[in-house]
Amino acid sequence: MKIIFCKWSSICETGVINAMKRLGHEVVIMNKKFKSVDYDTDYLTALVELVQKNSDAACVFTINFQPIIARGCKVLKIPYLSWTVDCPSFQLYSETAALPTNRIFVLDRMQAEKFRPLNPDNIHHLSLGCDIPSWDAVKVTAEEHRKYDCDISFIGSLYSEKTRYNQIEKDLPDYMRGYAEGLLQAQLNVFGYNFIEDSISDEWAEEFKKYADWMPLGEDYIEDVKGIVADTYLGYKCTELDRIKTFNEIAKYFKMDLWTLSDTSMLKNVNCRGGADSLNMMPQIIKCSKINLNLTNKPIKTGLPLRIFDLMGAGGFVISNYQAEIPEHFIPDEDIVMYESIPDLINKIDYYLSHDDERKQIAKNGYNKVKQYHSYDVKLMQMFDICGL
Repeated sequence: MKIIFCKWSSICETGVINAMKRLGHEVVIMNKKFKSVDYDTDYLTALVELVQKNSDAACVFTINFQPIIARGCKVLKIPYLSWTVDCPSFQLYSETAALPTNRIFVLDRMQAEKFRPLNPDNIHHLSLGCDIPSWDAVKVTAEEHRKYDCDISFIGSLYSEKTRYNQIEKDLPDYMRGYAEGLLQAQLNVFGYNFIEDSISDEWAEEFKKYADWMPLGEDYIEDVKGIVADTYLGYKCTELDRIKTFNEIAKYFKMDLWTLSDTSMLKNVNCRGGADSLNMMPQIIKCSKINLNLTNKPIKTGLPLRIFDLMGAGGFVISNYQAEIPEHFIPDEDIVMYESIPDLINKIDYYLSHDDERKQIAKNGYNKVKQYHSYDVKLMQMFDICGL
């Protein structure tokens, strides 16, 4: 079929487009960038003209849900498929999520259940995937081995630059700051269940909002104050604290390489190596690391972040925090290793660094499982089948 693919610079776009082509679909790419995810007359006009020019197109597709495209597809009466790879995704709060032409796929089951009442027949849960052919094509040179070989690595943000809580913490009344800090410390000790949103009331969230650098979502958005406070203020802060605490604890016992553009001044004895290009460095780093870590961003309540699929799809051995959906896709200790506390993580790092054959076999099993069940090709076929395309 013919698919109109609207790009906006997501790192997933190239891999998904290539998978569509491998499946035999014709892909018409719209490269024009929208000035606003909600309203942009020029963009909407260009989209309408492109769809009219390709009147035989079966659908419009984007990575992440974009309200402006939903509006255009409603007028054009063409199905709009979106695969949301971010969590939280503020665009899902838009009232346009309820439009009947939408086919929205969400990575996290709890997020899907939260938004499904807006459009019960057209909001679906679908885990993410990996661009296996691209990872397979990466061959690590001897020079790259010398540059990237390491025992333990993590690639990604510490979230210090994304955490709005840091900017408003000093402005909070003592009782609010004390409750928030107590809640965050409690959450740090619980793995596999995010209880932050359940532990704050609507009234507490509304009071918190008064001190926050609040950014209105838009006039046609459903403003879930409690959810936004829990995810983007307290959730992101918890992610930052979790990563700093975990990496500092690892570095007491092992050599660890961190690839990030975040402020690393809070870390001790971690080998901080700067940013890593997602396409030209990350695959090599994964393949050269004995252990690849995944620490999931706290707003992803049950699902698997893209990092897990990329790590395993590149053939990396992965140790991850426990996520409820991992056992639905992978066999623990056979495809992937999960930890339930920091002491448990330290013990498992120690074990797998000294058991090369087991570690390599788990990495191989994980790669084969991703290749068979979680490539972009497979996920797209599942998506199109659900949509009846």
